[in-house]
Amino acid sequence: MRQQFRLYRRKKGGRYYLHNDLTGKQESLHTSDRTKATRLLHAKNEAGQQPAINLQIARAYLAATDPQIATRTWQFVMDETAKLKKGPTQDRWVRAMRDKAFDSIRQLPVLESRPEHFLCVLENGTVCTNIFLRRLQNFALDMSWLPWPVLPKKRWPVIQFKEKRGITWEEHQKILAGESNAELCDYYELLWHLGGSQTDMASLRAEDVDWTTRTISYARMKTGTQAMIHFGDKVAELLQSRPATGYLFPQIVQWKESDRAKAFIRRLRLVGVSGVSLHSYRYAWAERAKTCGFPERFAQEALGHGSKAVARAYAKKAKVLIPSLEEYEQKIVPLPNVTRQEPAVAQTMNV
Repeated sequence: MRQQFRLYRRKKGGRYYLHNDLTGKQESLHTSDRTKATRLLHAKNEAGQQPAINLQIARAYLAATDPQIATRTWQFVMDETAKLKKGPTQDRWVRAMRDKAFDSIRQLPVLESRPEHFLCVLENGTVCTNIFLRRLQNFALDMSWLPWPVLPKKRWPVIQFKEKRGITWEEHQKILAGESNAELCDYYELLWHLGGSQTDMASLRAEDVDWTTRTISYARMKTGTQAMIHFGDKVAELLQSRPATGYLFPQIVQWKESDRAKAFIRRLRLVGVSGVSLHSYRYAWAERAKTCGFPERFAQEALGHGSKAVARAYAKKAKVLIPSLEEYEQKIVPLPNVTRQEPAVAQTMNV
């Protein structure tokens, strides 16, 4: 049988190269040792002639270091990844893994995965499927359960998120006007003024409010970090109307995130507002902060964002009207009135 690869050596540098007689492509073996080059040549030709046997040989070598590598499926990877998550993040991961698009690879051994398997999942899935499948592959690579990427980085479909924006003041007023539940009205008002996540605001307790310093302090459900934010007169008036002990929103805190989201969507449909969600209140707070010149580091701390990039992504749709430097100097940094004096003229005397 004719060999697919043949060996040759370049005079300049003395490196050995392989020439593929089928495609005409050439590749360097990165060695000047003829013995090593010959072994690599034989390995290449054998791999092309007996792919099935070589696959079994590769599995035998890998099984010597990891006995479960031949039987480990993607469902196992999904389950092991979920164990490292906590709280709401773990819940979101478990929900994402129920996606029907993953059914075609659940029982597929990780070692037998091919690019067409992943492409089939991506074709039947959504943007969320794309994101979580990337995470599954990266986790398998980090754990050495996968010897190389199934789908190269450059071949992944581009992730295109839906347009996200903040709720405007007019839309917020429509929502409040159409809501008859007083507790929900106060809940939406608190989201507008504090910009917290829907679960954090629903879980606030009266004990989290410090009236001496006018601050609200709570641990974020997503990250566990402590958040502290000052509130003004409008928020103080709202807090005084809520229970003095226990949860500020005793009815809403018992709802699931999905229940609060569905109730909000129904309200939007009734008042004629579209394109927003409860999370849009965080975008609205970030946009308002940027529009009025609120320091970025303060906004980042108030919203609990760990990086400037995330904080800027939330505020990117803010419409900032930049004043002229003359107006800014007069209103922000008024200059002192200094009367200009003519320079003194030196007097000379004729001798």
